[in-house]
Amino acid sequence: MRSIALGGAIGALVISVSAFAASTVSPPVQLTAEQEQHNMMDQLGITELRPGRSGDEDSPNYANYDESKATPYPDLPDPLLMKNGRKVTSSKQWFDKRRPEIVEDFSREVYGFVPKNAPKVTWERLATDNERLGFTPVIATKIVGHVDNSAYPAIDVNIKMTLVLPARATGPVPVLIMFGRSGFPAPSQPTDEERDRINAALKAAIIKQDPALADVFKRHQALEILKPVPFSFPPRNADGDPQSIYELVDAGWGYATLDPTSVQADNAPGLTQGVIGLVNKGQPRKPDDWGALRAWAWGASQALTYLQTLPGIDAKHIGIEGVSRYGKAALVTAAFDQRFAMVLVGSSGKGGATLLRRFYGEGVSNLATGEDYWMAGNFMKYDAEKAKFGRMDASDLPVDSHELIALVAPRLAFISYGIPEKGDAHWLDHLGSYRATVAAGKVYRLLGAKDLGVGDDYKTAEMPPVNHGLLDGQLAWRQHDGGHTDAPNMKYFIAWVNKNIGYQAP
Repeated sequence: MRSIALGGAIGALVISVSAFAASTVSPPVQLTAEQEQHNMMDQLGITELRPGRSGDEDSPNYANYDESKATPYPDLPDPLLMKNGRKVTSSKQWFDKRRPEIVEDFSREVYGFVPKNAPKVTWERLATDNERLGFTPVIATKIVGHVDNSAYPAIDVNIKMTLVLPARATGPVPVLIMFGRSGFPAPSQPTDEERDRINAALKAAIIKQDPALADVFKRHQALEILKPVPFSFPPRNADGDPQSIYELVDAGWGYATLDPTSVQADNAPGLTQGVIGLVNKGQPRKPDDWGALRAWAWGASQALTYLQTLPGIDAKHIGIEGVSRYGKAALVTAAFDQRFAMVLVGSSGKGGATLLRRFYGEGVSNLATGEDYWMAGNFMKYDAEKAKFGRMDASDLPVDSHELIALVAPRLAFISYGIPEKGDAHWLDHLGSYRATVAAGKVYRLLGAKDLGVGDDYKTAEMPPVNHGLLDGQLAWRQHDGGHTDAPNMKYFIAWVNKNIGYQAP
């Protein structure tokens, strides 16, 4: 009896201590953007950063748009030259030796490492709705990915995603994960009979709350609180085509909208929150920790793992898409995770498809001082004017964006832009992205795929005319005549992918 009592007491003590520990978990550190930046500068030994260029043309630090000054560092790192100086001449050398070197450099110096103790994600279906996108019936499912926070309960991370599949599909369909707001695209509406019942119940509840309103409803017996939603034709883009999600389902594809900010906030103070803060238990980052771009990419990879388990989805043909900052994240996602079959990179600029060594529009300084939370802390080194290690700039980077594109090879990569006249600003350096795509081509060819077909002279390569796509290979480029969106290129992307994977909607 005594031993049982002692055991019970010990058990009670353990429970009490556990409860105390759980209740005394330190909350996340709260830092302003400036404090976060200075914390990282202190860790790196940087005392002065160069300010980012301004988009204001009246500023003395106005961004450069003079092409004659755009390439102070014209020579790019050779993606097919290993660190030991040996040339890569086979796909085996690429995958076994060179690709891991490039991944390591991008992880350590540019985007940060995904931690080895990254938490597991458990996916839950919250609701399913039978909807219509235009004239196409679809099944939309709201899904949430619960990130395991048992190691640090002070932070909750729940990844928001909505999956939309064509209802009449007769077999597995390709799916495009799209970074952006997640939600039901066209919620189904009640029938006339159901709406009448809802209106009656609402009126009864209102009268119970305020009996004087019974006379109002009596005088206006045709009043409907819940009104029918009128039919509307599918909305059109500025170019007259249906919106991207309509084009996808009309082509027999599925898609999933993934909210990246439900994985990691799009700001510097959020670095001690979200999945980055969860892993770091609410503490500031170390220099090689992941930034928001890599965290968003991690979230997409977790979504891919889940989607590959679902019937009705072609697990081998899941892609990723994003525009602007999410275009950067889409390219990072496909570069690091070889399970993604295709990527559509929309207007991504610096940190995405545009060469970091180019001095045109947005620059390394802008990323290092204004959007440093997107990147690894180590990226700041390449904007250091004064530091314990001396001065560094873009030319000191061991990698550049052509190698990020090359990491996708031989899988499908479509680089998309609009035009400045419609709002896809010069700031993005379209030519810098095109030349990066050209420079990535040699890796595609080495791996038996086809590049843009324009040669390897990235230093002088000029973009093809607007609306003229280079779509004959597994690496593609097209600049449309719209603005800061990839929507005008979606129909070309779908047709290009279908040709490459041999898919035809039933």
